[in-house]
Amino acid sequence: MTHGSISLSDKELLAETNSYHGRSNVSPSPPGYGADLSPKHSQRPWYGVIEGFKRDPYAAVAPDKPVRTYQRHQFDYEEAANNTASSPLLRSLKSRHLQMIAFGGSIGTGLFVGSGATLSAGGPASVLIAFSLIGVLVYCTVQALGEMAVVFPVAGSFSAFSTRFLDPAWGFAMGWNYAMQWLVSLPLEIVSACYTISFWDHGRINNDAWVIIFLALIGAINFFGVKGYGEAEFIFAIIKITAIISFIVLGIVLVVAGSPEGGFLGGRYWHDPGAFNNGFKGLCSVFTNAAFAFGGTELVGLAAAETSNPRKSLPTAVKQVFWRVTLFYIVSLTLVGLCVPHNDPRLLSGASAADVTASPFVVAINNAGISVLPSVFNVVVLISVLSVGNSAVFGSSRVLAALAEQRQAPRILAYVDRRGRPLVAIILACVLGFLAFFAGSNKQHAAFEWMVALSGLSTIFTWGSICLAHIRFRRAWVVQGHSLEELAFTSQPGVAGSWVGLGLAACVLVAQFWTAIAPLGYTKLTTSDRVRNWFSVYLTLPIVIAFYLPYKWWFKTKVMRTHTMDLRTGMRMDIDLHELVAEERAERRAWSRGKKTYKFFC
Repeated sequence: MTHGSISLSDKELLAETNSYHGRSNVSPSPPGYGADLSPKHSQRPWYGVIEGFKRDPYAAVAPDKPVRTYQRHQFDYEEAANNTASSPLLRSLKSRHLQMIAFGGSIGTGLFVGSGATLSAGGPASVLIAFSLIGVLVYCTVQALGEMAVVFPVAGSFSAFSTRFLDPAWGFAMGWNYAMQWLVSLPLEIVSACYTISFWDHGRINNDAWVIIFLALIGAINFFGVKGYGEAEFIFAIIKITAIISFIVLGIVLVVAGSPEGGFLGGRYWHDPGAFNNGFKGLCSVFTNAAFAFGGTELVGLAAAETSNPRKSLPTAVKQVFWRVTLFYIVSLTLVGLCVPHNDPRLLSGASAADVTASPFVVAINNAGISVLPSVFNVVVLISVLSVGNSAVFGSSRVLAALAEQRQAPRILAYVDRRGRPLVAIILACVLGFLAFFAGSNKQHAAFEWMVALSGLSTIFTWGSICLAHIRFRRAWVVQGHSLEELAFTSQPGVAGSWVGLGLAACVLVAQFWTAIAPLGYTKLTTSDRVRNWFSVYLTLPIVIAFYLPYKWWFKTKVMRTHTMDLRTGMRMDIDLHELVAEERAERRAWSRGKKTYKFFC
């Protein structure tokens, strides 16, 4: 017997899952905006664990909607929007999780270790200029992403926004570009963790053993669901934030008091050996490492679909990015440039991108004659590496699941279990983590190099796409008769900020294309070396083209027009949202000037 489009077995399964989650059995429609879907503890815990792996009926049953027939060579815009909007991902992330993901999440080897090679290539002034410009790009991007994610907290976030507001073919390319970036990052970070461990064991233990341990740890965290990811990132972020603040305090002391041998430092190293190295090309060569160091900041938007109340939590988290850029990157790297000369040979002595001996932070500590802190800092680097690996599984699995929901990836990847986990996508990400076994072979350096190349400029493409999607969204919002007063959160730099972000992303891509063709010291390189260097820097471009053009040709997709963009599906709003927003704005007008300033930044 059937009832509508739901069979009896489906209804029974739905009722059972509703009971498991503590939901009402009255209606099979997905829970409302901001609902707490955390599973209740069962009296039979093992039964709950087993049942939790079964498919959530909300992922398969869509009542009150006609059955749509999928046609080959045709992209179904409505189905894609509906599926990402009604994803059964569990919304259990709290405000504190989101704030720490934005504040300290994904800070890793790009800042702690990679900044050493950056300092050597461009000098301290180039580092500050590059990181400041990339910081502006990140700030504008996350503000734009926050505005869209508050209105549309849908699965896939910026990947889905590219499909909805730009072009489904571009959304397909950006989704797979981002997923591949994180799929490759997991084995990359595990390899980095093995290098980090060698700081203590000096290679006495085979790296394969550490690969198994780290992969099991990261996999276990993600199998606890989004709550496990949130709690782990909360703890990891606190440790990283504490380490950076401690270094800032130590750096100020070193700059003012000087090293045991040299006395007062001040701006000595900005005069000798100098503020710049390798001229303008040295500055351009820094951008990729700077983007790599900031990578992962956009995860706060991806997590919006699994946040209990993104309208309240996301704006606060997005504002934290300003402090992340200013405090963690600009201030700490300014002190690094004052404490370490760019011609220090130790900055290029690392065996890998995770070798803490090449960290400018560790070099500064060693220069101060503090012997115990390098080991402590290596622990921080190890935790940072595991944190980024954890984010890699989270980011790749969510984007893959969203792509599958839009029929842009194998449908099996859209499998979401009753605990809201994209189970198959998580398993796939963990399986690809076994590529880290290259760390125990004689091919480890080559594998490491090409995994870095695969994730190279993909972040810049993602950020530029977010800014462009925001520009198009704002235009469609006005064309379709809406006003900014209807938005619960608006980007602080507005559309102008998105134009600035898009322009900076384009400039970085142009600068990196130049340095990829003619890198530093290119006159001493053979033709094959220069070709290899180009692909190691710019491999993302041919990958994006390889995804975009065939999909565009096969499905004949069109650039979305502002008057036909879907601005309703997935707009999770309370019935009285407009009244709530009006009340909140009235309260803000009554705030003191000091509180208004504080809330603007926090």
